[in-house]
Amino acid sequence: MIGASEPCPCRSGSTFGACCGPLIAGERAAPTAEALMRSRYSAFAAQAIDYLEQTLLPSTRRDFDRQSVTEWARNSEWTGLEVVATERGGAEDREGVVEFIAHFRVNGEDRTHHETSRFSRRDGRWYYVDGRVGRRQETVVRQTPKIGRNDPCSCGSGKKFKKCCGLAA
Repeated sequence: MIGASEPCPCRSGSTFGACCGPLIAGERAAPTAEALMRSRYSAFAAQAIDYLEQTLLPSTRRDFDRQSVTEWARNSEWTGLEVVATERGGAEDREGVVEFIAHFRVNGEDRTHHETSRFSRRDGRWYYVDGRVGRRQETVVRQTPKIGRNDPCSCGSGKKFKKCCGLAA
């Protein structure tokens, strides 16, 4: 169990009692998506499995595997959290994205979990929706017009794209 005067596992610089502890105890709701994400990390460290389930978007809870989550929380030493990026997720937003790296140790081996998570605010409360392992994917915007299959090939051969350079694509 984590004491209220101990440093918060989320590495906010505050004590557990001033940071994630009150959220996990249900004394107040997370004000932002990032605060919810940090409290969920701390819940793994505190083995607060009920909190991890309660902060899932209700429509996604059917996929919650309590046994696996409990084993992961119990068999890991949670060694730190890095928030890489946040997008929206403020007190007035309805959605937010938080990219983070969770550091933990299993069987003496240091590991990381890099995730980009989506959050949704419903009735004044933030919920975890889902996450994608790895870096946040940036949207690529095409700077040049797309060449159609029947357009002249851009190499200057005079052939249609599909009969020239489009064969390799």
